[in-house]
Amino acid sequence: MNTATAFIAPSPTDALIVGADRLGNIPEVLQQFGIRIAAHVSGRDSSHQRRSVASLPAGVGIVILFTDFIGHNVMQAFRDAASRAGVSFVCCRRSVCALQQALGRRVTQEKCTGCGACEKCEKKPLARRKR
Repeated sequence: MNTATAFIAPSPTDALIVGADRLGNIPEVLQQFGIRIAAHVSGRDSSHQRRSVASLPAGVGIVILFTDFIGHNVMQAFRDAASRAGVSFVCCRRSVCALQQALGRRVTQEKCTGCGACEKCEKKPLARRKR
């Protein structure tokens, strides 16, 4: 991985991983971004498939949802729980590349100053059409 895209947090952020039976190389990628796994939920348990997930584990700073391994209702329940707790969440496929891209976008958005001049700035002024 290109070290220019990695973001090392001053202190590790705890993450709740939702989806996938096995994580493979995912923990190494998360470590490069200063994220450690606090809990991993496969999403297969019938209690996870109900509309209401009571709450997130204590101390979780981010929820990572692997969309190719969980159903829509499970994803919605954990997204709602993250929103209620004021925790950010990232949705992506379970692959190293997809996770790196999703976390890279998150870091870029957090550091965005709203200059409007750079390629990555989401607050660009609308381009006017020439007449």
